[in-house]
Amino acid sequence: MNAATALRARFLSDGVGTSSPQTLLVRLYDRLVRDLSVAEEAQRAGDRSGANTQLLHAQAIVDALTASLDTTAWDGARELAAIYAFLRSELVAANIGADADRTAACRALVEPLRDAWHTAVTGGPAPAAVAATVEASA
Repeated sequence: MNAATALRARFLSDGVGTSSPQTLLVRLYDRLVRDLSVAEEAQRAGDRSGANTQLLHAQAIVDALTASLDTTAWDGARELAAIYAFLRSELVAANIGADADRTAACRALVEPLRDAWHTAVTGGPAPAAVAATVEASA
C-alpha cells in the first residue's frame, strides 16, 4: 500500500469512527441508493457479476440497518423493520433473476427513506452532491 492509499484509508476509517450514529445511518442510506443504481445499470448491461457485487453489498447494508433498528424505540420501528425484510427479500430475488426492474423498484422504495433520514438528521434534503454521485454512477 502506497502512502496516498494508506492516508486515504486512515481518513475514511477516522471519519467513520468519529461520526455520530445518525450520520452513519445517512451514509448507509446514501451508499444503499448508490449500490442499487450501479446494480441496476449493470443488470441492464448484462453484467451479472457486477450487479451481484452491488446487490450483495446492498443486502449487507439492509442487514446492518435491520440489526441496528430498535423496534421498541418508536411507533414506526416495526413497520420499518417490515420494510427492511421486504427489501431484503426483493434484493435477493432481483439478484437471482437478474431483474433490473425489480432493482429499480427497490431503489424507488429506498430513496424516500434516505431523503427522510437526511431531513431528520440534517434538517434538509439529501445534498445535491449525493444525488449527483448516485446519478453519475447510474
